[in-house]
Amino acid sequence: MVRRCFYSFHYVPDSWRASTVRQIGAIEGNQPATDNDWESVASGPNQDEKIKRWIAEQMKGRSCTVVLVGTSTAKRKWINHEIIKSWNDGLGVVGIRIHGLKNRLGETSLAGDNPFDHITHGPTQKPLSSIVKCYNPGGATSQERYAWIAQHLANAVEEAIKIRNASS
Repeated sequence: MVRRCFYSFHYVPDSWRASTVRQIGAIEGNQPATDNDWESVASGPNQDEKIKRWIAEQMKGRSCTVVLVGTSTAKRKWINHEIIKSWNDGLGVVGIRIHGLKNRLGETSLAGDNPFDHITHGPTQKPLSSIVKCYNPGGATSQERYAWIAQHLANAVEEAIKIRNASS
């Protein structure tokens, strides 16, 4: 069964990497807003409320959030919001590190912090990383890491959903 997932990632540095992961096809993912769409969502009065509504709309009908973790994903305001909202709404949450995938210029980046280390799980007051998994794909090259993600993404999503359901 192909799961419908929401992808969370730092747009500017990681949109190319995120696009390559979405193209795997192991899960059905949402398409990111175009620059023009995002400008209309994030401009004018009440920007925060407009962004929250847009995120909520994008998450409708999803069963899991896949956080694509790049160099500067952790501690970003809207990524944190997406993680917390996903968890609170009962979605599975999983991280996949993408620093080893090439961007459009053929460059890889440095690994960033685990974003789940910086979010507290309410009932336990422990970092969410004590519950949610963040995978570092195996392989020495971008192609090998991409192949790892292609092989393991669907299973990681299923596991995240099981973990979330067990934490209810």
